[in-house]
Amino acid sequence: MRRSPWIILLLAGAATSLVAQSVTQWPDPTREQDYTWRLVSSAETTGGNADYRTVTPGQTLTIFDADGPGVISHIWFTIGDPEPYHLKRIVLRMYWDGEQDPSVETPIGDFFGLGFGEYVSWSSKMLSVGNRNALNCFFPMPFQHHARITITNEGKMTLSNLYYNIEYRSYPHPLPAGTLYFHAEYRQAQPNHGWTNQWYENGDPLVNFKRNLDGKNNYVWFEAKGRGQFVGVTMSVLQNQDGWWGEGDPMFFIDDPDKPLVPGGTGSEDYFLGAWDFGGAPFSYPLYGAPVVGRELAGERWSVYRFHLDSPITFTKYMKATIEHGHANDRSDNFYSVAYWYQTEPHMPFPPLPSMDDRIPTLEIVGGPGNVGANQPQTGLSPK
Repeated sequence: MRRSPWIILLLAGAATSLVAQSVTQWPDPTREQDYTWRLVSSAETTGGNADYRTVTPGQTLTIFDADGPGVISHIWFTIGDPEPYHLKRIVLRMYWDGEQDPSVETPIGDFFGLGFGEYVSWSSKMLSVGNRNALNCFFPMPFQHHARITITNEGKMTLSNLYYNIEYRSYPHPLPAGTLYFHAEYRQAQPNHGWTNQWYENGDPLVNFKRNLDGKNNYVWFEAKGRGQFVGVTMSVLQNQDGWWGEGDPMFFIDDPDKPLVPGGTGSEDYFLGAWDFGGAPFSYPLYGAPVVGRELAGERWSVYRFHLDSPITFTKYMKATIEHGHANDRSDNFYSVAYWYQTEPHMPFPPLPSMDDRIPTLEIVGGPGNVGANQPQTGLSPK
């Protein structure tokens, strides 16, 4: 039977779509696959049982170096390091197709949602930290020609036991045209600089009647040029002031750096799909959660995440994802975050990674309720 040209094109398009899905999603185990499964690990090559690597202070170790086409499907780490806050001191970088600027650059703990440099077990569809101290990532990471992953020890002590397993699919054919590359960027504000410290609680009219329609002083999760889609963020908050930190709204700038989508939402805990201060107890679900939940007091800690896998936020030439720090940016808490997105290459260079010492969570004297410097005038500068 002869087929009309449009039916042939339709079938060809469907076949291309199936190939694209097999590359970027979990393969259908009932269908025959055309890839070869491969594993790169820290296993001792002689067959012994010393299945780890050591990384001395200042050393960069390449842990993955493979030619494409391929897709990294799973990354697992566990780390034995006696140094305090080693999750903040060890830096993870990833490079696709020979690029000089990494597409992933973040302290290794923050990449896995551990923004305070301490281990907390939690679970989601894309990232999880299992008992005991097992770091897992399931974001698909495609590369056409080559992929390289490095670990840098910026601490002062030797990372004595680095274990890893990296699984990837090697394909005999190029990846589909238009395949986007995985990116992850670390940012922090220690502290955010609120516009006032002369408030007493969330309902203070001084704060409530303030307007923020341009997002000028929002905390930035990431900024990108190119074509792509934002898929999620993990964020940790160290409160420098009493009261509820989560009245800030997310604001996205899509294809226009001067015009955010307004209104951006109803509050921080709402964006992260919780409610009412997250109910006072930690939780984690496939696409959202709050693995660390504190009290509304200075010195308390919170960690939250949201993945937009149900509907990634698309951009055709530019995107900046931001969130207010308190309503209209009135608060001066510390934020630590990693944004995750896919885009075309080349990408914008990331801002310089903060120095190792500056990445360690530290309570800041910013004034305001519950802060040591509560009687000091707000200057917009940290006295650290």
